[in-house]
Amino acid sequence: MSAPLEFTGERFTPECVREIRYEHVHRYAFAQSLVRGKAVLDAACGEGYGSALLAATAAAVTGVDLSEEAVRHASERYVRENLAFRQADCLALPFDDGAFDCVVSFETLEHLAEHDRLLAEFRRVLRPDGCLLISTPDKAVYTDKLGNRNEYHVAELYRDEFGALLGRHFGAVRQWGQRLTFQSAIWSLDGAGPNAFHRENEAGVETGDRPPHEAVYLLALCAADASDLSRALPGLSLFDDEEESVYAHYYHEIRKNMATGVMLQEKDKEIESLRAALAGKSPPAVPWWRRLLGRG
Repeated sequence: MSAPLEFTGERFTPECVREIRYEHVHRYAFAQSLVRGKAVLDAACGEGYGSALLAATAAAVTGVDLSEEAVRHASERYVRENLAFRQADCLALPFDDGAFDCVVSFETLEHLAEHDRLLAEFRRVLRPDGCLLISTPDKAVYTDKLGNRNEYHVAELYRDEFGALLGRHFGAVRQWGQRLTFQSAIWSLDGAGPNAFHRENEAGVETGDRPPHEAVYLLALCAADASDLSRALPGLSLFDDEEESVYAHYYHEIRKNMATGVMLQEKDKEIESLRAALAGKSPPAVPWWRRLLGRG
């Protein structure tokens, strides 16, 4: 296996953990059922981890990236019979018209200024009934509200701009939103029932059919015609890892902060005792439990 690629902030690598890993891997996990049995192009595949995930369900996957280093690394690290990697510019793909059933391109759009040219190229290499699965950050939330400033982003889009762009190239579009949340999950064990989301506020608990938070990332499945999107599509998709790393990190930080709080309380008591001694006063009585533990 080749050595991991250096994480520069421009592309995700599987060595990243917790929140950023959840965001990136979840998108490909979400895509697996949508590309089952299809010929897939993973455009701007980066390190290659996502192409490998898609290859677990797709008939064939071709990952392309502008970086020669990334393509070489992916070819060495991810070896499957139905998976190949090529160096290519997404604005000038080296494939015939109608070569793929599905194009997947996550977090690519914002790195380029030529959005219409990119979408036209994706549309060109898709078969007439093919589909595009694409994601991008929502500028209103990612940048304006949360204050992220990504030096590698050339042209971010607001949700209405994203929708208008997709509509110029595809006749049918279905959108989802994505963000990392801290939540209690209750799910059907028999596969039945609609989604229900509950949010507590000053007025009480509200219930709706979608998360009550703004999406940080936008995902869209696009096709030439609505009939091409008529199959059952996921409404809700949840993702975590076996170690529950985000949850575990949260509790680690809580325990660390609690320990720090106890330490500060002890230091305050020591300072109080020293001040009393300097003032010629008797220090405050040591609690029995501190004497028992030898901390008096």
